[in-house]
Amino acid sequence: MAHLICGVDVSSETLDARIGDSGPMKRFDRTSEGIAALAAFCRDNDVTLVAMEATGGYERLPFGLLWGHGLPVAVLNPRSVRQFAEAMGFLEKTDRIDAGLIARFAEVKRITPQPPASQSQQRLQALVTRLRQLTQTRTVQTNQRRLVTEPTVLGSIDELVSLLNRQIRAFETEVAAMIGKDPLWQRLDEAFRTIKGVADRTVARLMADLPEIGTLTGKAVAKLVGVAPLARDSGKATGKRRVRGGRDSVRSILFVVAEVVRRHDPDFAAFHKKLSDAGKPKKAIRVALARKLLVRLNAKAREVRAGLTVEA
Repeated sequence: MAHLICGVDVSSETLDARIGDSGPMKRFDRTSEGIAALAAFCRDNDVTLVAMEATGGYERLPFGLLWGHGLPVAVLNPRSVRQFAEAMGFLEKTDRIDAGLIARFAEVKRITPQPPASQSQQRLQALVTRLRQLTQTRTVQTNQRRLVTEPTVLGSIDELVSLLNRQIRAFETEVAAMIGKDPLWQRLDEAFRTIKGVADRTVARLMADLPEIGTLTGKAVAKLVGVAPLARDSGKATGKRRVRGGRDSVRSILFVVAEVVRRHDPDFAAFHKKLSDAGKPKKAIRVALARKLLVRLNAKAREVRAGLTVEA
């Protein structure tokens, strides 16, 4: 059976779909009705995979609804697709070209479907994301307060910070309740906390933004998060290895927590000293500590998952 891919170029209002890189093309509204029509279009053309780029969140509705219509869907990195297009000689950019290139990219890269997260996973991610936003806003307001002397402005800031504090506590309580009700999350929570320095926010961020933890090798999860140095060698030349890409929300909290863990864990402290004595740059040491912490967390998650499988 032929492997037919439908490439979909997503915008705020429309979905431009094309079968393969040169097949039939049709435009649909980015609504429930339009997505149902897109699903019918794909079935009529015996599509086996729908591929679309991540587009600032506009892809979420078609992604979820297409899966609901029984069509496997994959979301692609738009930068990778654009680089692929330029490598193929397509410097111009139109909806028709983009949809075809998305399908061609998915075919060449042998992209596989990405099943949607469970409702509880989606809810946890939404709560954790909002908690992070509230915390960042509180930090901004607190910093601004230091420079303010006008009483009316101070009162406004204090009132807003009080509201933020109440909402932050409410979200923290809700996240903790969700983790406590899920058998896997509860055991992961207990396992992660055996590392001194890992607390509520770290656990919540890992559960929400790195659900794959414990299902991958240490090397693979480090690359996924973006703390694995990538080779830049050519011939006899050995380039400097740098990290790039990955999940910023997870990486950012690992940087902070790894420093805390270093103060309590002799192994991390010795590792830090070894790198410092070797003259490694501070940024490289920071990345190395984050990677070491992530690999350890991943190992604990693998043990938890293996234990649950045995019990089942």
